[in-house]
Order: sequence, then structure tokens, then C-alpha cells
Amino acid sequence: MNAYLNLLRTRGVARIITAQLVARFPSGMLSLGFLIHIEHIFHSYGAAGLVLAATSVGQAIAGPVTSRWMGRWGMRPVLILTTAVCAVALCVIALAPMPLWGFMAAGLVAGLSYPPVQPAVRTIYPKMVNSRQLTPLFSLDASAQEIIWIAGPVVVTFVAIQVSTVAGIFLSVFFLVAGGAWFISSPELGRVRIPRSKRRFGVVLRRPPVLLATVTGFLLVGSCAAVEAGVVATFGEGGAEAGLVLGIWAIASFTGGLAFGNVPIGPWALARRMLIVFVGSTLAVFAFEFWSISATLVIAGLGIAPALAVMFSIVSASVKFSDTAEAYGWVGTGQLIGAAIGSAVAGFLIDDHGPDGGFVAAAAFALIGFLVPVVFRRAHPDLRGRDASPIPDTEPVPITPS
Repeated sequence: MNAYLNLLRTRGVARIITAQLVARFPSGMLSLGFLIHIEHIFHSYGAAGLVLAATSVGQAIAGPVTSRWMGRWGMRPVLILTTAVCAVALCVIALAPMPLWGFMAAGLVAGLSYPPVQPAVRTIYPKMVNSRQLTPLFSLDASAQEIIWIAGPVVVTFVAIQVSTVAGIFLSVFFLVAGGAWFISSPELGRVRIPRSKRRFGVVLRRPPVLLATVTGFLLVGSCAAVEAGVVATFGEGGAEAGLVLGIWAIASFTGGLAFGNVPIGPWALARRMLIVFVGSTLAVFAFEFWSISATLVIAGLGIAPALAVMFSIVSASVKFSDTAEAYGWVGTGQLIGAAIGSAVAGFLIDDHGPDGGFVAAAAFALIGFLVPVVFRRAHPDLRGRDASPIPDTEPVPITPS
């Protein structure tokens, strides 16, 4: 715990973690917010899944592209443009009476313009702390991200059920704009400039650790999204139990992230953490009421944030600084697509087989997410006793005063 306290005392760390957390909070809200809102309009989880799929296509196209733009035009201009366009698209989804294809088109625009806050902040981190503090910082960030992915759905579920589905989406817009403005105005964005990459677009995916983190992150977050859909379908739209279950899950994941933060990262680290997620998700298939579902999700939650921390660390240690933004763009895209597709797959299974379909989908995603780092363990670097900082570029990195 002292390592985390020392981190938070480092200049700017607490501020930038909090600002990016608020700016990225809609990442954990929109999938479930869209699921509830579109299902409420069309009375079909399958229709909601189509809107989520359209959004994921936009995110798949834009994530690495907008991240790479930050090395060409700077972080602030790219973040301002994408935040503005995305906010407008979300307002259209919340308010405009449209056929299903209209919601899909608006979801596509929202995905294409989703702000690349995650790759921006992960690129800044190595320039804010020394190499010894970087791995604990990634662990702290992973715990914070788990608040996004699990506490975000708690908030949007509560607002959508107790107020309205429109209010749930507008709350996402508020976090997007207010958090984005806070993050964009942070001094750290003026002190660090991402150098322009000299490599072709997409070449960074040839780095085995980047590809491993992208695929496993997709499967992990897909499992989480399927669990969220299953919980909502189990307890219905009229009760508060869904929010409470997801809140317990969030606490377990946050605890796991902090507990595993200083554990050395060996070549089996990612597989072990994904195994915990798989066991908990599988047990949830056989749970049938509030306490049994909560207990199984506590088990699953203990592995989520630690797995994310491993992904961030192995990417950081495997690419040059000029490629970090694009690399994290691919990882973030994988996670966002996982959230959308996990919700979509779970939605169709829930329509066909009832609430248990969501947990079955979650267990399937988690199983594959465990097998991938087992089969491709040679792609997983051994960071025990190693520095997790990015590989230095061959030319000086410009640092300008804010």
C-alpha cells in the first residue's frame, strides 16, 4: 500500500488519474446504457445488440487511427474534436425518434469519434514516474479502469431504471464532456508530446505482446459485458438488485487490482489471472439468486483488474515510445469491441434462453481468454526484475513547458 501512497504523492499523478477516469467513465456506461435504451424502444435485446455492434465497428476503425493522429497533430486537438463529435452523436441516440437503422448509424458515428483518452494517458505515464514506480502505476490505473467497466454500469443501470433511459445516456454525455475538458486541460498534456511514428500504420500489432494484450483484453471485457447483461436480465429493469450485484463485483475487482499490484509479472501471469475470471464466471451460470450470484462474481472480479494491469505492462515494455499511443489504441479498441460484442452475444442468448444465457456467454469469453495466453505464452515477456518502461526512441523526445 505504501507504493500506491507514494505514487499519489508524485506531482500530477493523482490529478491525471482522476481526470482520465472521469473522461473514460462513459466507456463502462454506454454498452449497458444502449442495451437498456434500445431494448426499451424496440422490446428486443437483439435490436440493442445490432446498435452495439455498429458502435463497435466504429470503435474498431477509429481507435488506433485517432491514437496515431495524436503523434501527428498533438493530443489536445484530437481529443477536442473527437469529444465534440461523439457527444453530438450520443445526444441524437438519446433524443431522436428513428428506425433501427438510424440508431445503428448514430452508434457508428459515436464509435468512430470516441475520444482516445486511454492511449493518451498510458503514453504520458512513463514520463511522470520513474521506472520502479511504473508497474504499480499500471496496477493502480487498472483498478481505476475496473471502476469504469463495472461501477459505470452500476450508475447507468440505476439512472436508467429509476429515472429514464434517456437520462442514463445523457449522464454518459456529461462525463464525456466534463471529464474530457478536465483531462484536456491537464498540464501533463502540454509537457509531453508524442513523437510521430516512422512505422506504417498497424505494424505495431506485429509485436506479439501487443497482439496478445489486444486479443485477451477483447475477451476479458467481452466476458464482463456479458455478465452485466445477464445480471440485468436476471433481476429485471424494476429492481435495484442488479446495481448492488455489480457494485459488489466492482469492489472485488478493485481489491484484486491493489492486492496483485506488486506481484512480479512472469510469463504465466496473464493466464493465471484469466483463470480466476473463468472460474468465477462459470460458477455464475449455476447461481440463481442475489447472494449466490454475488459470491461467484466476487471470485471473477478478483482477477479482472490484475489481468488488465499485466496487459498494460507487457505492452509498455515491448514497444518504442513513439508507438505506445497506437499500441494502446489497439488494446483499447479490443476492449471496447469486447464490451459491445459481449453485450450483443449475451443479448441474443438471453432472448433465446433466458437470463442464464448472459452468464453462459461470459463463461465462454473467459474460457477463451484463459486459453489464449496459455497457448501463446511465448508472446508474454517475463518482466520479473525488468523495467516496464517503453523502449527509447533513437532521437530525443521533445518535452515542452505547459
